[in-house]
Amino acid sequence: MSAEVVIETRSLTKVYRDFWGRRKVEALKALDLDVRRGEIFGLLGPNGSGKTTTIKLILGLLFPTNGEALVFGRPAGDVEKNARIGYLPEESYLYRFLNAEETLDFYARLFRLPRAVRRQRVYDLIEQVGLQRAKRRQLREYSKGMTRRIGLAQALINDPELLLLDEPTTGLDPIGIREMKDLILHLRDQGKTILMCSHRLDDVQDVCDRIAILHQGELKELGRVDSLLKVRDMTEIRATGLSEEAKEEIRQVIARHGAQLLSCDNPTATLEELFVKIIRESEEHPGRRVRGVA
Repeated sequence: MSAEVVIETRSLTKVYRDFWGRRKVEALKALDLDVRRGEIFGLLGPNGSGKTTTIKLILGLLFPTNGEALVFGRPAGDVEKNARIGYLPEESYLYRFLNAEETLDFYARLFRLPRAVRRQRVYDLIEQVGLQRAKRRQLREYSKGMTRRIGLAQALINDPELLLLDEPTTGLDPIGIREMKDLILHLRDQGKTILMCSHRLDDVQDVCDRIAILHQGELKELGRVDSLLKVRDMTEIRATGLSEEAKEEIRQVIARHGAQLLSCDNPTATLEELFVKIIRESEEHPGRRVRGVA
């Protein structure tokens, strides 16, 4: 496994069985993907597509039926790797009668951080997620958005190399969503690797470098966001200083009219349009896999 690859799955498969051991559902089918160091990787798919199963397999909370998942070059079942991982689940299960400072101090103790380091880390994270004014309020008084913020701070308490974020903007208002996305980008700039799941396609489009789209447990698309969203059979030309007559012409006419060509490239669709298109094509042609440029 390359030193630049943080997460690698090879033919990763998970079959859930009923009480008598009979196959109930194949939640994940031979998943092959890699997450590279220092990137934000988005995992997309409708409900029941295998996203949560994938995360649980990576964390070692589930055992694969076939294939393997490697994290930092180690099998996902190796618990030692977890000291280098931060995890924000879709629903954070925190102690409701503790305040933000007590919560973060508790988790810092689990990682055996020295007292001085622990106090500074708690202070910095509370400021980073914007909970200074509510740091001494019990978590039972927190709104959903505030709970997401303290959940993210808890995921960062051990200064992890790898972050797994499940629906990180759930419950946040528009300002909070923008701040969360800016924070995720800032964490990537610090050198952290981030794998995130989200139903908000605009969030993924704004922050992710690459994405994988799952449907019914199968990988349907994998590649860079900017590459996947390009409309290949169309060309978009942006220019300034053109007359109405010149707008009807092509490149040579732009130069002849003395206008400045700002760009000439393929236009892009939105991630929502790409997502809906892939899911509909998958339903029409079960089993077919479409791969983009990784």
